[in-house]
Amino acid sequence: MRRSVGRNVSFLSVIAVIGSLGAAAPAASAPPAAPPPKSPVAVGYGGAVSSVDADASAAGIEVLRKGGNAVDAAVATAAALGVTEPYSAGIGGGGYFVHYDARTGRVETVDGRETAPRSADSSLFLENGQPIPFADAVTSGLGVGTPGTPATWEKALDAWGSKPLGRLLEPAERLARDGFVVDETFRSQTAANQARFADFPATAELFLPGGQLPVTGSVFKNPDLARTYKALGRKGVDELYRGDLARDIVSTVRKPPVDPAANRAVRPGDLTAADLKAYRALRQDPTRIGYRGLDVYGIAPSSSGGTSVGEALNILESTDLSKASGTRYLHRLIEASRIAFADRGRWVGDPAAEDVPTRELLSQRFADSRECLIKDDAVLTSPLAPGDPRHPARCAAGGTAAPTTYEGENTTHLTTADKWGNVVAYTLTIESTGGSGITVPGRGFLLNNELTDFSFAPANPAVHDPNLPGPAKRPRSSISPTVVLEHGRPLLALGSPGGATIITTVLQSLTGHLDRGLPLVEAIAAPRASQRNSATTEIEPGLWDSPVRGELESLGHVFKLNPEIGAATGIQRLPDGRWLAAAEKVRRGGGSAMVVHPSGRS
Repeated sequence: MRRSVGRNVSFLSVIAVIGSLGAAAPAASAPPAAPPPKSPVAVGYGGAVSSVDADASAAGIEVLRKGGNAVDAAVATAAALGVTEPYSAGIGGGGYFVHYDARTGRVETVDGRETAPRSADSSLFLENGQPIPFADAVTSGLGVGTPGTPATWEKALDAWGSKPLGRLLEPAERLARDGFVVDETFRSQTAANQARFADFPATAELFLPGGQLPVTGSVFKNPDLARTYKALGRKGVDELYRGDLARDIVSTVRKPPVDPAANRAVRPGDLTAADLKAYRALRQDPTRIGYRGLDVYGIAPSSSGGTSVGEALNILESTDLSKASGTRYLHRLIEASRIAFADRGRWVGDPAAEDVPTRELLSQRFADSRECLIKDDAVLTSPLAPGDPRHPARCAAGGTAAPTTYEGENTTHLTTADKWGNVVAYTLTIESTGGSGITVPGRGFLLNNELTDFSFAPANPAVHDPNLPGPAKRPRSSISPTVVLEHGRPLLALGSPGGATIITTVLQSLTGHLDRGLPLVEAIAAPRASQRNSATTEIEPGLWDSPVRGELESLGHVFKLNPEIGAATGIQRLPDGRWLAAAEKVRRGGGSAMVVHPSGRS
């Protein structure tokens, strides 16, 4: 993984080369001599796609050029990311999908989060009354939840799509069959997983051919995944939930295929065919808050993204961040995030199993009762105790804190828009880099380890933990795909990977653009801070090496260096009707922003 701060390409110089963007994926018979050109920003008409990967963005652009809409493009891009970003996403995982419908002006969402087996209870990760080691849970069948990504595609396409799934999978199928060019990020992520990948013959055969790491610049092919996509396109996603593919997933989880020579003890899971048959992606209303005259929509629980970003924005609205110094802006941002994480730890879980006060968490009354805790000359103590959104008490600081649990950081996000004005923000994941490490033999994809997002045991025995495992329960997520409307029309949409840092990345990117006036690509590129109700705040090198760090430390902030936080992508509707797509300049090797018809400067 590359460092998050380095040589930046200027906004204007990137726009100048925009004419080279938007190339379609290679023809079916042509080997991928080189990936499409990669740029962090693109401006033009006809629709836009932004992702971490050029091949994936090109797949979405191909669909838009053939008359598909933003939902169609999102599915095609996601499927391609399952090929080129297999350690972050794929049909073995899940995610959350936010859609703006230009015809109705409505924002709706799909919760495609993975679910625990129906046999699961609060002792899922306990042995002899004690939590098992986290690393053991990560690489196991025990951590695998029922995949939600194919069901998400089906639910979104049935509601808002215009093309059949089989046609939308064609670019990804071709990419898997013909291959893509290995970059340094793919090689380094493989290297980081080499030891555990080697313990699973199907994983080693796919990702460590001949026992070796893939070579940067070589072509990586996945014919098994190409055949799997073809089967899904022909038979529909029921193949994964009721067909032969479902059978293969269940047998892999229940009896993980470990190399007999491996020393690793891999616990089996209890996923059943009935669990897959019962799975449903959920179409539901988004979260919504007003912020400086804009409407900000996000994903509701089971993710904590919409409630946490929304609460933090409500807290920040009383401060004029546009006029604040850089130090005061970051101080307020950090403290608002600290408070939001304190409250999400106590109140947010799967609403099908927990009483989640979503409306109250997003009320301005509750935010005001929490905002008054923030002082300009001091730092709040962490872990901070939660407030009570149903009975807000001004500046209440009592109660028992619930520390933030760890979440895997390698997810991926994509953002799409079309010529009709529809918009999608979609974040999908298999949890840790490489998920469970277990490939379904002959199928070409890794299984998730999303159930490790549950609390293994109560974070604090004195306080109810809404994120303990349970039957068919969705673990809490931090995924935060966000759409912002101005006067009922899309202004921007964005999201990011990064586990619990997703919330802080989205919050900082939104305020950087909306309040601080940064162009969207610069708001995404800005060095990040991430406070998640802990004693230390993680910051990237650009802040670590900045004078602002010392000024914040004088207030009492304590920092920890994190080389790279998140990898955001977004789109923006410009006043003249053009789309601007924006992605990372450097993080994860840089992202890929494309438009259908490139057109001049912004």
